[in-house]
Parts: sequence; structure tokens; C-alpha cells
Amino acid sequence: MNKILASLLLIGVIALPVAADARPVTLTTQLKNYGGNGAYLAIYVTDAKGVYKKTLWVSGKKAKYYKHLRDWARGSGLKASAFDGVSGASVGSGRTLKVTVELADALIDAGYEIRVDSAVEDLRDNPADVRAPLTKKGAGKPVAGRGYVKSFTYAM
Repeated sequence: MNKILASLLLIGVIALPVAADARPVTLTTQLKNYGGNGAYLAIYVTDAKGVYKKTLWVSGKKAKYYKHLRDWARGSGLKASAFDGVSGASVGSGRTLKVTVELADALIDAGYEIRVDSAVEDLRDNPADVRAPLTKKGAGKPVAGRGYVKSFTYAM
């Protein structure tokens, strides 16, 4: 019994630093009311220089339209590996997208941003519709979008 307990404690001590390296972050994107089809959104992380680092979520199932999410498309190279497993349906006018993703702790308070590109068929594309500094202080504070996004928040 003591060997089992000691083994479990050792596993817990080894796993603890790994668990502390990332955290769940909930991203909430509220769209404005606009006339048109569902919006395609790319939510991604950039470094302090604006260089693409990681895709967090892509809304819209038809990859042929991803090129309209220009900044994200350029940064990700539209490689399927950048959006496999992190995509869903487009988001309708006035609707809210809420997803939870894992973010490395090293990205927080280190000059990184969460950006949202948006596009709607037959309407204007909005690269960097939202730019939200990724900080503990910014968590829960809404950031207004410049295009189809009314507000964006993230919660840790």
C-alpha cells in the first residue's frame, strides 16, 4: 500500500510542472448585427512583432474561403496542421462564439496578442478585426472589433 501511495505522489510531483505550463482560456466573440451570411473567423496568437505563432480557433468549415482571413492565412500558410481539430461552423450575425482552448503560460504577459480576422461572403474582409494583448490584467475586459466583431473577451 505504501509503495502505491509513494508512486502516486511521485507521479503527481512529476505531472504538476507539466500542468502548470498551460491553462484553459475561454474565448468569447460577440458579432455585430450585419446583413449577410455567417462570418468566418480566425482566432490566433501573434508575438510582439505581430508574427503569427499559433491558431486557436477557426470558424467556417469550407477551407477554400480561409484565404479571406488574410493575416491569419499569410501567417499560418493555410497548412491544414494549423487548423486541424480547432475549427467549427461559421458564426451568424449577432451571434456569439464561445470556445475554450489551452494556452501556454509562457505566452501570458510576454508581449503576445490574440487576434481575430473576420470575413463574410460578398462583404468586406477584416484582417486584425480584434487585437487583444494577452495579459492577466486584460482577462475579462472586452475589446471592441473594427469589423464584424462587436466585442471579444478572454477568461483564464
